[in-house]
Amino acid sequence: MSNQISSTFIERTLTQLKRVWHDLSIDRQNSDALQISSELSDTDSEQLLQWMNNCLNHKGGEVAARRRAAQIGESYLALNQAGRIRFLKLLNQHFDVDSMAVEAAIEDWRQADTNSKPKSATRLRETLEPPRLRLLKQFTELPEGVKFLVDLRAELIQLKKEHPELAALENDLKHLLTSWFDIGLLQLEQINWHSSAEILEKLIAYEAVHAIQSWDDLKNRLDSDRRCFAFFHPNMPNEPLIFVEVALVTGLADNVQKLLDEEAPIIDIQAADTAIFYSISNAQKGLAGISFGNFLIKRVVAELQHDFPNLTQFSTLSPVPGFVRWLSSQDENALRGLPGGKQWVALSQPRLPLDWQQDQELQQKRKEPLLSLAAHYLCQEKRRGVTARDPVAHFHLSNGAELAQINWMADSSENGLNQSAGLMVNYLYDLPHIENRSEMYSAKGNIAYAPVIRTLLKTN
Repeated sequence: MSNQISSTFIERTLTQLKRVWHDLSIDRQNSDALQISSELSDTDSEQLLQWMNNCLNHKGGEVAARRRAAQIGESYLALNQAGRIRFLKLLNQHFDVDSMAVEAAIEDWRQADTNSKPKSATRLRETLEPPRLRLLKQFTELPEGVKFLVDLRAELIQLKKEHPELAALENDLKHLLTSWFDIGLLQLEQINWHSSAEILEKLIAYEAVHAIQSWDDLKNRLDSDRRCFAFFHPNMPNEPLIFVEVALVTGLADNVQKLLDEEAPIIDIQAADTAIFYSISNAQKGLAGISFGNFLIKRVVAELQHDFPNLTQFSTLSPVPGFVRWLSSQDENALRGLPGGKQWVALSQPRLPLDWQQDQELQQKRKEPLLSLAAHYLCQEKRRGVTARDPVAHFHLSNGAELAQINWMADSSENGLNQSAGLMVNYLYDLPHIENRSEMYSAKGNIAYAPVIRTLLKTN
């Protein structure tokens, strides 16, 4: 369902954007127009370069520059894949920093006396900014212009893998977006069943942890014992940036299928003592690496504390997305030295056979070694010797959470079995200790975990 809805609203948004920019690009006084082929030929490239230069020089004034920017954007959206790559390489190559101008500005700054030093420093900063940044900034003046740039960076993140020369342009755009999406500018909003259809469709499409299967599934996730919050940007009012889904329950939830069961009775939220953050999804791929998830969790905790003073625990029910991949890549001799490793290696191949989760005997033979190996993976497998190897673990630990519990057969979906062997984790946000734990993890890689995890790490 999510793929179908995603395709539908993306096409609708693209059509609307083209229409709005087309209307803006029409010059009632001048029939001049940017007309380029979908593959962007050499002749087209020369015309495009001229248009870009005119935009930067504000030829004809601000209104004309805005019209040209709209036509450039409209033309980009009409290009095929090859044409877009040529467009981006053109922007990257011809509007980079002028090295000779930078060297001259540096020399001017070095030679400047005390009084003229500030002026020369300003000139140096301006010279270090590539002209392509000024061109990209003009899109913010257009309707949906910020969203266009976010999506443009999403494209660049993918394209730079095969076209590494585009990395500089992608980094420039990341720099711009980081300043525009400062946490102080974001607005926290609750999404409920009465939110607009457009927002609900995007919630379905952007859900990246537990796919929303139907409108009934969505309605269940927005029921009275559930909450959903999202960050929005003023220039993208109908586009959630990141959202979190919360269940209000009693005690730590240890199974996501039970948590999302549409037939389960609604919990009396006045009796609930725990808020379970069971899905945190980044909605905009173009904002990758621009982190505001930690701020989202803290803001949501504050909202929930205000509305439900009876809540005493704030925890996640999180996947372990890298576990099976890590486990399958390990040498058997190395595994024997890890917690649970001897038991795991002693199992006959394949160790995770098809439908193993449906056989109680197969489950029981795998439960103890998998729980211990998962504890080792989460606590002792590090990137660069400091941070947790698992990305979800790193996110929550860096925010000050404690690894509280590893849950057996907590996600029996195909994705849950393939990524995590059905395991899920409770990361506990113990409010008085969040700041200290975050500092200790960030500075030294210290991971806070409960006594039950310590027991698993001793198993061999």
